[in-house]
Amino acid sequence: MAHHRRGLRRLLKDDALLKAVETDCASAGLDARRLAMLKYSVKLTEAPGSIQRADVDQLRAAGFSDTDILNIAEVVGYYAYVNRIASGLGVALEEED
Repeated sequence: MAHHRRGLRRLLKDDALLKAVETDCASAGLDARRLAMLKYSVKLTEAPGSIQRADVDQLRAAGFSDTDILNIAEVVGYYAYVNRIASGLGVALEEED
């Protein structure tokens, strides 16, 4: 998340929440829907081969449509790609505002 912290900070407009999400999203006080999305996103990022139908079903149970789930997977995949390219090229992190 370090490469994209500035954008997340701009979206959240809440530095305390940003720090809580960075530290431990499970105890950051997020609603069940957002927490389900983040848990899926972390799993897809860290262990993509372990994703199963049950993971997708949990997103549906949290209220996400199939289109929403596709969008989540696409965004997670895109950021994973960008992070790997940046890391692979030794791109330095930008300084925080």
